[in-house]
Amino acid sequence: MSTEDIFDARILESIEGLLDDLLSPENPISASGLVRIYDAMRYSALAGGKRLRPYLTVASADLFGVSRTYSVRAGCAIELVHCYSLIHDDLPAMDNSDLRRGHPTSHIAYDDATAILAGDGLLTEAFAVLASAETHPDAGVRTTLVSQLAAAAGASGMVGGQMMDILAETGVAEAEDVELLQSLKTGALIRVSCRFGGYLAEANEDHIMAVDTFAARLGLAFQITDDLLDVSGSEASTGKPVGRDAANQKPTFVDLLGEAGAHKKAAQLICEAKDQLACFSTDIQPLTRIAEFILRRQA
Repeated sequence: MSTEDIFDARILESIEGLLDDLLSPENPISASGLVRIYDAMRYSALAGGKRLRPYLTVASADLFGVSRTYSVRAGCAIELVHCYSLIHDDLPAMDNSDLRRGHPTSHIAYDDATAILAGDGLLTEAFAVLASAETHPDAGVRTTLVSQLAAAAGASGMVGGQMMDILAETGVAEAEDVELLQSLKTGALIRVSCRFGGYLAEANEDHIMAVDTFAARLGLAFQITDDLLDVSGSEASTGKPVGRDAANQKPTFVDLLGEAGAHKKAAQLICEAKDQLACFSTDIQPLTRIAEFILRRQA
C-alpha cells in the first residue's frame, strides 16, 4: 500500500498551501531579524513530512460533515505545534540530531538561538490560528480548541513526555513507564488531532471518545513502528538518524517486547483502533487506511 493509496492529494495540497500562507507575513518585511525568523520557521515547517496530524483532523472532521475550511485550519495549527516540537527536540541540549526529514536540522541550518526562536514562533502562531474566526465562527468552539491543544502540548502532555524521555536515559525501563512516556510525547498530539474533528462539529461525547480512543491506540502503534524503524530502518528511508535510542540507552517497546513482540503489539493496537470506528455510519475508510499505513510504514 503506497502513500498515494492512503492520503488524499487534495487534502495534502490544502494543508501545504495553508501552512505556506500562514507563514507568509501579510506585509513585506525588511528588518533582517524578521526576515531571518520567518525564513527559519518556514524552513522547518515546510520541509515535507507525512502531515499525519492535520490529515487526521480533516479525516476525523469528515466523519461529522465539518467544512474542510475549518478542519484544515485546525489541523494546521496542530502541525505548527508538531513542527516546533521537532525543532526543539533536535537541539543539542535534547537529542542533538543533525538531520530531520532528509535535511539539516534547524540549529544546523541556522544556529541554536534562531532554532529556539523559530520553534517559539511556530508554537505561538498555532494559537493565533485557532483563535481566528476563520477557524470556526463559534467562539466557544475556538476556546475549546485552544484549551485542548494547550493541554495536549503542555507539561501534562507532549512537554511532559519529552521530560520523561530525557530522564529515561538514566534507565527507566518498566513497560508502564514507556507506555506513559510515549502516550504523552507522541500520543497526545495524535489524540487531540482526532478529537478536533468532534469539537469542530460539536459532536456528542460518545463520538468524541470513540475517535479519542482510536487515536490513543493509533499513537502507541505509531511509536512502536518508530521504535522498530530506529532498529531496522535506514537514514535514507527515514530521513533522520537511526540507532539513536540504543546509543542513548533509552528504553523502547522493542527493548521490552523484542522485534517480533513489538510487531505483534502494534498489530493488536491497530485492530483495537479500527474497532472504535464501528459506531460511525459515515465513511470510516480514510481513517482505517491511515491505521493500516501506520502498521506498514517504512519512514
